[in-house]
Amino acid sequence: MSVGDPALPTPAPHPAASGPQTIVVQQRDSWFGRFGKLLFIPLVMCVMIIFGMLASYQSYFNEAGGPQEKFHSLSKASLQKIAIVSVSGTIIEGDDFVKQQIDRVRKDDSVVGVVLRVNSPGGTVTYSDYLLHHLNKLVEEKRAAGGPFPLVVSMGSVCASGGYYVSMAVGEQEDAIFAEPATITGSIGVILPHYDFSTTVGRLGVEEDSIASGQFKQMGSPTRKMTAKERELFQTYVDELFQGFRDVVLSGRPAFRETPEELDELAQGQIFTGKQAVANGLVDQIGFVEDAVARAAELAGVSPEEVRCVSYEKAPAALDALLGVSASDVVAPRSDLARLLDLSAPRAYYLYSVLPSLVTPR
Repeated sequence: MSVGDPALPTPAPHPAASGPQTIVVQQRDSWFGRFGKLLFIPLVMCVMIIFGMLASYQSYFNEAGGPQEKFHSLSKASLQKIAIVSVSGTIIEGDDFVKQQIDRVRKDDSVVGVVLRVNSPGGTVTYSDYLLHHLNKLVEEKRAAGGPFPLVVSMGSVCASGGYYVSMAVGEQEDAIFAEPATITGSIGVILPHYDFSTTVGRLGVEEDSIASGQFKQMGSPTRKMTAKERELFQTYVDELFQGFRDVVLSGRPAFRETPEELDELAQGQIFTGKQAVANGLVDQIGFVEDAVARAAELAGVSPEEVRCVSYEKAPAALDALLGVSASDVVAPRSDLARLLDLSAPRAYYLYSVLPSLVTPR
């Protein structure tokens, strides 16, 4: 057939010929868009590995859950350490951070000496004695393992009563107690708080009618008058505890052994400034924590260039670290009944305070 043959069908017009042409550009998938789900899994795994390595790095230098070591002063590159053990706040059962610091030092063979930094008005008789026992045990064990292992005390703003009691861990070490010029120290003595509300209770029409197993079971009750015999028993108890305090002072201040009457004059519960304490033989020198660290290094036989000074802080819980709060910011709630029972229990204190019975365990 020829081209012009009318039998051939007429071709349909192209769609573009009837209007504007639409061009569709197909976008190529990005690398992340195509493989994003597959990349997300190894990304998460890498993050977990990094955090795991970070935790391992931290645990290499710090015990998990224990006091966390941090650099304080002197040489950062040195392996040998002077450790600052802090006794801060009221010394009372339930706060075991001081004991944790002592345990940390005991396990660390690189620690060659300790500075006991005390900023405390004291606390209960039992826990003050508990801490002194473990400080003495620490020094004894370290010295038995070899080396002098000095313990030097640095007093903060307040180092009174039980605070002074634990400071006697210096033993017979010479020039080992430093106080700042304005430090409040002393308050050597024992107090067993008692308040008599019997008159007030009587005015309210309330009568003491407790049932007890013995005549002295209600000793110290604030709702009844204390009898002469009860006071005598309490006084005997306090005197015995005070004698223990006096003996501890003699162990840490051996100069008073030759003149015990001088100690008796200083152990009437009065307080002293740092300068007064030096003049009276209760403290060796006026100085700050840096001076105590330098003295500890000197007694340990190392130069400041050869030792690193470290201190300890409480380890935050994982959630606390995430939220940016410390464990000390969160106080566990205690029932009003528990607080009332704490306040009502007779308790002896090595404490410089006007409200000793209001101090309760945390």
